[in-house]
Amino acid sequence: MRKLLVILSLWGTAAQAQKIPDPRPFAKIITAADLKKHLYIVASADFEGRETATEGQRKAAAYIENDFRALGLQPGGGNGNYQLYYPVFQDSLEQTTLSVNGQTFTRGQDYAVPVTLDYTADFMASEVVFAGYGISDSTRDDYKGLNVRGKVVLVLAGMPAGVPPPAGRRGAIAKQEAAQKNGAVALLILTPTIPQRYLDTRGNMTLTEYNKTIYPNTYYITEKVAQAIAGADYASLKSGNAKTYAANLELNFRKSTLHLQSSDVLGFLEGTDLKDEIIVLSAHYDHLGKRDTVIYYGADDDGSGTVSILELAEAFVKAKASGKGPRRSILFLANSGEEKGLFGSQYYSEHPTYPLEHTDVDLNIDMIGRIDPNRKVGDSMNYVYVVGSDKLSSDLKPISEGMNKKYSKLELDYKFDDPADPERIYYRSDHYNFARKGVPIIFYFDGIHKDYHRPTDTPDKIIYDLMEKRARLVFFTAWEMANRTDMLKRDIPLTQ
Repeated sequence: MRKLLVILSLWGTAAQAQKIPDPRPFAKIITAADLKKHLYIVASADFEGRETATEGQRKAAAYIENDFRALGLQPGGGNGNYQLYYPVFQDSLEQTTLSVNGQTFTRGQDYAVPVTLDYTADFMASEVVFAGYGISDSTRDDYKGLNVRGKVVLVLAGMPAGVPPPAGRRGAIAKQEAAQKNGAVALLILTPTIPQRYLDTRGNMTLTEYNKTIYPNTYYITEKVAQAIAGADYASLKSGNAKTYAANLELNFRKSTLHLQSSDVLGFLEGTDLKDEIIVLSAHYDHLGKRDTVIYYGADDDGSGTVSILELAEAFVKAKASGKGPRRSILFLANSGEEKGLFGSQYYSEHPTYPLEHTDVDLNIDMIGRIDPNRKVGDSMNYVYVVGSDKLSSDLKPISEGMNKKYSKLELDYKFDDPADPERIYYRSDHYNFARKGVPIIFYFDGIHKDYHRPTDTPDKIIYDLMEKRARLVFFTAWEMANRTDMLKRDIPLTQ
């Protein structure tokens, strides 16, 4: 009898597993025509490129909220709101001057300042210490034998011949770090041309107005300024040898901080017997906004993901209305601030409206409407790059591949799956803020094309049939995730 009970129990478990409804009738709700209809609105001139904390972004948020509301999704942002608001800070240049021996120079022509990194301060110095390329690390120390504490330091831009630049993001601030470590109060970087990114009077947006590290105020200067400092000794400066120059230098910098606001948009579909466990379907709806009058439409990046979320929501809502709703609850999460540094997903991961320990997976969609011109293998009209499916749970990749094999039959390309890949795709979209908190993720991506981050990323260039197929793959995977009995194991350590 005991053996019979065991057999019956196993049969019952297998039978329960077979009760997951057929997703195909609801996947058909996701159509190329509807994706196109939404995208021509989201990536239109009316939304002005959807830059974070601008009117265009707020219009896009309202459009997404209205769609969630019309579908009957519950507000997912907490306190009965569809939008989860978060603060954004941006420095604005008020005034800056630079003069040498009484000669005043012009910002934008003779020098530029990084508004975000610099702080309000006035300096008057009678000498400038030249420190070569300003490198101070385990391989080279241009500050050796120099006392620059409390001094203004002048260095050359770039690296000496044969010396590779510092790896990763640190390369952009290596000279500031070296100057700070050696006690400099201000840093002048002699550059052949003024960096365009420092000509704007607005700094980068940030999630906090407090800096962990205060670097020396930095000025990017032209040869005209350097010649005024070095005078007749300018030739020796170009030789790269350390030297102290007598020069009356006046540096002035003033900025204010703008207090702005942005939001994620969250729609919630309650599950049945496993409703306290959450499946997150995410995409970022922000893009780069306008530069002067030129709009960066962001149709693929990430209008394609945004409108796919809208279509996924409609498919799941209609499944529930027909009595075949998901066992787990589904959170449809449209993030802003991704282009600024994954702001929206970072804020959500630190202020989740649903517990992350009960969040089974994040399926993140960022660019699924185009093809990668550099992909030379397989069928370019029948693939998607899949990132992260094997990183935190040994359960997830088999599910992903199983759903694709059963329904979509796309080529799943793992080219960018390695976190050590030079493109660092694993770290570059909103899924990463879930992964770093231990939530298993999959990131769907089409690759980098010639219109990436250009105003020419427009809806007419989207391949809607392929986009439909990719969005349906996400739906099939989410359907399985939402209806299977067990949550994913979290049995693989996070790769930093």
